[in-house]
Amino acid sequence: MRARRRALDELDEERLLRLVAKGDRAAFDELYRRTAPWLAVRLRRRCADEQIVAEVMQETFLAVWRAAGAFAGSVVGGSAVGWLWTIAARRLVDAFRRRAHHAEPPAAAAHLAAAPAAEEEALAASVGGDVGDALRRLAPELRAVLQATVLDGLSVREAAVLLRLPEGTVKTRARRARIAMRKELA
Repeated sequence: MRARRRALDELDEERLLRLVAKGDRAAFDELYRRTAPWLAVRLRRRCADEQIVAEVMQETFLAVWRAAGAFAGSVVGGSAVGWLWTIAARRLVDAFRRRAHHAEPPAAAAHLAAAPAAEEEALAASVGGDVGDALRRLAPELRAVLQATVLDGLSVREAAVLLRLPEGTVKTRARRARIAMRKELA
């Protein structure tokens, strides 16, 4: 058993995911051991509610267990950690949407259009002051790219996968967002 653990320690996350895709529970445990602390920290940057973070962590790793073959068979060329973060980020947005849906009384359903989007709620919780205000004034498509690349630390390729955009579009929007931020903060 120890030899197996040492062998798994030497594998990168992409190889671990390929083993998970084949139903390897020990590889899944090792992937979880390596990535769960990092993932929890990133989720807490966007959400202060520990219950939501715990729920998103559970949903994320359940999705990883069930869909590891989708990564292992992908030709996108993204990193395993980026793929994992993409799943977690989507699950966090879903959790915010569920919370917003359950918090609104049925009679106030017409107000939903005026309520901030789940992504904006996450952004407001993670960045404050003048920078947060400037970010919230950006066009949504620019804000999403800036949030993915700067706040979440994703590469252009990972942001492109997350946002379902071509890499060139991500680069262009990131440049436009930075220019707009400089103007807002000047």
